[in-house]
Amino acid sequence: MPDLDYFKQKLLTRKADISQRISAIDKDMRHEGMSADWEEQATERENDEVLDSLGNSSEQELALIMNALERIDSGQYFMCAQCDEDIPQTRLELLPFTTLCVNCANKLEQ
Repeated sequence: MPDLDYFKQKLLTRKADISQRISAIDKDMRHEGMSADWEEQATERENDEVLDSLGNSSEQELALIMNALERIDSGQYFMCAQCDEDIPQTRLELLPFTTLCVNCANKLEQ
């Protein structure tokens, strides 16, 4: 049986990292000390688009992590949400927030 505490800690660590990233992005998007130069402001606005995209993907990953933590609490973490088979530990190592086994993930991609 895989170690549930190991995966929970892995998810909590990733959650903390992503939360810090989101905070940094939010701070950068507030433009504290924005340049008076119009060209620099234009560049800053272009950077906002990149930051916004990074922020959105971080928010999505954070939601997946929160879902995985809920699955741990409910005892469903190691079970595929589609077929109820076990999710291989090696898959959870790579994608600790996955809800699907390899077979179901492959079927979904096709």
